[in-house]
This record gives sequence, C-alpha cells and structure tokens, in this order.
Amino acid sequence: MQLSSQLLEKAVSAFAKLPGIGKKTALRLVLHLLKQAPEEVAQLSEAITRLRSEIQFCTRCGNIADGPQCSICLNTGRKQQLICVVESIRDVIAIESTHQYNGVYHILGGIISPLDGIGPDQLTIDALLARIHTEKTEELIFALNPTIQGDTTIYYIQKKLQDHPIRVTTIARGVAFGGELEYADEMTLARSLQNRLPIDRYVNSR
Repeated sequence: MQLSSQLLEKAVSAFAKLPGIGKKTALRLVLHLLKQAPEEVAQLSEAITRLRSEIQFCTRCGNIADGPQCSICLNTGRKQQLICVVESIRDVIAIESTHQYNGVYHILGGIISPLDGIGPDQLTIDALLARIHTEKTEELIFALNPTIQGDTTIYYIQKKLQDHPIRVTTIARGVAFGGELEYADEMTLARSLQNRLPIDRYVNSR
C-alpha cells in the first residue's frame, strides 16, 4: 500500500496490528480519525493510554479492575461462596451478559494443554485452591470451553478437591463440544448455567 504521508503510513501500520484489522480497514479507521475534531481524537488517545497504564487486575479473581479488586468481587449483593471458574476475561464478559449468574469468578488464565507447553503451574490453580479454603466456598462451577483441554483442566482441579467438602459442578452441554463460550449466544449460555451438572455425572456421560 503506497501512501503519500509517512505519518499516515505509520498510523495505518499501528492499527493493522490489532486483531481482525487488515490494511484496508486500518486505512479507513485512520482516515475517519482525520475527519474528527482534534479534541475527540485526543480523548481517544488519552483513553487508550490510561487503559494501558492504569488498568489493574483483581487480586482475588484476576478480572480487569480499576483498583485492587474488581467491581464483581466488591459487590456484596453477589453470592461470595459461589465461584465460577473460567479460562479468560472474555468468558466473564460472556457470562455476565446473560444476567443469569450472581456469584463471583476465578480466571485461570488458560487451560492445561501439554502440547502447547501449558501446565498447571502456569495457571492460577493454586490461588483458586487457596480461595476455596479461606473463603468457605460452597460451590465451584466450571465454565470452561468444552474441549479435551478444558476437560483435562476440570479433572485435574477436581482431583485436588476430592477430600474437600464442596459441591463441584459444570455447565450443561448447551455449548457444543469444541465450541467457545464467548461465541455462544446468551440464551444458550444462560441455560447451560441454570442446568449445570455435578462433575461426577458429567464425567460419566463422556
């Protein structure tokens, strides 16, 4: 792509580094910004800069936060003894959009995948186990992507909890095997949460 300005070219290249943004889309975005008032572009730039420099991650669950703990963990109206275990922040957003869950979360930061070099030590499993012991958790809901790696992660954590008096469940198979939670429609995800299964029944059905 031959452009008449090096500044324009650098801006297009920067936008094109974003996921799902090609050179042509990046060029359209940059040209759109050039048509906006300078103060509007400055607000966008400031928002992005502050996002990167000031954003924090909840010390309790790992979610995005403006302070040491996220708004979900600080919400006393939510069931603090009910923890939904997810792979990523995107999954929290997907579940929250259903408005059917009123507990708290724990973000693992991935799933066990030996082929990708990801083992239990690289996830926040130890922090989860510590939470369960100190927070008197009553139920643990696994809402991991329905894949072999997701099932392996569930099995590993369940084994770590086999001597702990806690109810362990997983979302129902409303989400197709091999699918991802963030792409499931809200109704399907809501029903999967409502119809969650005890882990023992889930494992025996596989």
